[in-house]
Amino acid sequence: MTPTIPHIRWTPCAAAALALAALTGLASQSAQANPALPQGDEVAHAVKEGDTLEGLARDYLAAPRQWPLLQTRNKVANPRRLQPGAVIWIPVRLQPSESATVQFVQGTVTAQARAGDAPAPVSPGGKLEEGTALQVGPESFVAVKLADGTVVRVQAQSELQLRQLRRRGRAGSVQSVLEMHKGGVESTVPPSAEPLRRFEIRTPLAVTSVRGTHFSVSLAESGQTTASVLNGSVAVQSRRDTDSHPTAALTAPTALLAPGQGLAVATDGTVGAARPLLPPPDTSGMPATLGDAGLLAIDLPAAPGAVRYVAQVAQDAAFTQVLRHGSFADGHLRWRALDDGRYFLAVRAVDDAGIAGQPAVQPFTIKTRPVAPLYQSPAPGAVVPSGSAELRCTEVPGVRWYRIQVAADAQFTTLLRDEQRLSECRLPIGPLPVGHYFWRIASLLQLPAEQGGQADQGPFAPPQPFTVAERPATLSLQAMQADDGEPTVRLHWPAQPGQRFRLQLATAADAAFAQPTQDTMLDAPTWTGNNLPAAEYLVRIQVLDPSGLESAFSPPRKIRVGSGLRTGAGLPVSTSSGAPVGRP
Repeated sequence: MTPTIPHIRWTPCAAAALALAALTGLASQSAQANPALPQGDEVAHAVKEGDTLEGLARDYLAAPRQWPLLQTRNKVANPRRLQPGAVIWIPVRLQPSESATVQFVQGTVTAQARAGDAPAPVSPGGKLEEGTALQVGPESFVAVKLADGTVVRVQAQSELQLRQLRRRGRAGSVQSVLEMHKGGVESTVPPSAEPLRRFEIRTPLAVTSVRGTHFSVSLAESGQTTASVLNGSVAVQSRRDTDSHPTAALTAPTALLAPGQGLAVATDGTVGAARPLLPPPDTSGMPATLGDAGLLAIDLPAAPGAVRYVAQVAQDAAFTQVLRHGSFADGHLRWRALDDGRYFLAVRAVDDAGIAGQPAVQPFTIKTRPVAPLYQSPAPGAVVPSGSAELRCTEVPGVRWYRIQVAADAQFTTLLRDEQRLSECRLPIGPLPVGHYFWRIASLLQLPAEQGGQADQGPFAPPQPFTVAERPATLSLQAMQADDGEPTVRLHWPAQPGQRFRLQLATAADAAFAQPTQDTMLDAPTWTGNNLPAAEYLVRIQVLDPSGLESAFSPPRKIRVGSGLRTGAGLPVSTSSGAPVGRP
């Protein structure tokens, strides 16, 4: 007896298409005609002994009385006597319809319910009907849940249409078909006992059938389509083979993908051989906590066989709430900064065929507040005199205390000084022996009483080296004075190779930087202020990364420019309010 193998017939497209549907069979959905659904979409039912048109209308359409529509479509002479092995076409538009639900949205995502309608923004909890076209903008993301629990995660700069959202009969298996025109989609299809449940993603290249699978599909600008499978199994057919005849898909060659395999479909529709996915990139050296307030920067070692990397950052381990997505030429991952909190990184190495490999998933924390001060003196690697030198850094508005540590190594394994509640951002180095050292700084806030009233420390700034040496005999008194409070002020801060900076200076009363006194571009992480009127100022810095990303301006730091005038005791001359006296 010929088994029932339902299959879908599609109106031919320009080239081919990548689709994903249940391995055990293809079926379809809807009780009422829907103009958004192409009229040519049909399910192919192979007749078995005892089938009647009324029974098929009951099973597929949940409406036995619609059997005359099947008789007209298939030109059947006797609706009660069907020839076993023959094919009966079931119009998809007659099956019961379903809808999808938006789970999460990041950035700019719009939906177009019908051709000609104006695209409208989508929001979590919103319903998406069959035929809806989704457009996902740059640095954006949307997660959509289908009626059978399948979660579809649509990546940045993608276009996807919910071509078919149907059900096989009133309570039968869900039948979902998505048409991808651009970008990338990652889907998790939950296991099901329904033998005819179908989930399909189509691109202009091939037809792929899946069930109970975690997989991804990408459509390159060249038109090449790639698929990779993490769990479950996938069958891929070239649409070059399936579009040639209404029943060609029933006999077209099929490539099977097991877990941990992927393949590419060429622009002419040729299905490549299955190949193992590249292993997960090494994330073992990634810090557990990131403290850069300007950029989200993660550096990974090169993965063997990788030609590029794709990575995501999400709020949840299931990656249904993706906040950042990107493709990178190497392991230097860069995004706009995120708020403090707990996140998850997923990164995959991409091979020379464009197939994304196994993901490495790594939890991490971002902790940037309160921001660390900027280093003032000594300059990085500077030599300071033994016994009388002082470590100095900028103040941070709103900060209660500062923490300064000194160690003999950059890992701070053995602390030599650890002052945790300094009211000013300065520390005399004291009797440190002659040698090489590192220091680092952090800011502390006092939490409100309802949060425990404890001190909340921000991240340490990257360590700065300095050297302690015996005082040179020729060293002048003026050379030993600190920069801050003098007519010339110098700032230094940590940076990565190739970065440039925009520095703004404003008076202490201009906290909004409405009228900055200086706005300058810098090629190196250092700035010297000359010929400034004696006063207190605020300074803030923006990072310009070689990737083209720009950080937000840093929180302002306070600096003090003096007149150079000193009392007989060597102290700066100030007014009764503590402001520096201006030069005559």
